[in-house]
Amino acid sequence: MSALDAILIPFTDPWEYELHFPRDARGPAVARTTLKAVLRAHGLGEFTDRAQLLTSELATNAVRYSLGPATVRLRWTMPVLRVSVTDTCPLVPVPPAPSVPDAERGRGLLILDLLADDWGGLRLDGSVFGAGGKSVWFELVLGGAGPVSPGPATLAA
Repeated sequence: MSALDAILIPFTDPWEYELHFPRDARGPAVARTTLKAVLRAHGLGEFTDRAQLLTSELATNAVRYSLGPATVRLRWTMPVLRVSVTDTCPLVPVPPAPSVPDAERGRGLLILDLLADDWGGLRLDGSVFGAGGKSVWFELVLGGAGPVSPGPATLAA
């Protein structure tokens, strides 16, 4: 057993990661790459495709519609992964109405509605949280039992 094995938290223990990025078009790609690395390291590969797509949608909207930096937070509480994106724009998206096939906007929320097990958003009061803005989140629920405990092979993959 290596020293690395001794400090890995059990699969069922909660954890949280947070990434801050500037209002920059490269931010969503950095968020996707970081999310993929975290999920692989924790043995949650089954979430990767959906989580990357949904995180990309939310992070892209943060860059497109806010005037400041954004934050992506990943939180695991067995069996739920919650990903939230916080930005400085106070406008919280509303659930999608029936889609018009050639609509220019609103497809991201439709994707969120279809692929997430749950999602929502809330406005952040500037007097309490500083700059104000909003946080939009989604949850994915683990379908299987997952690994008994992730090991070094999971980290190296």
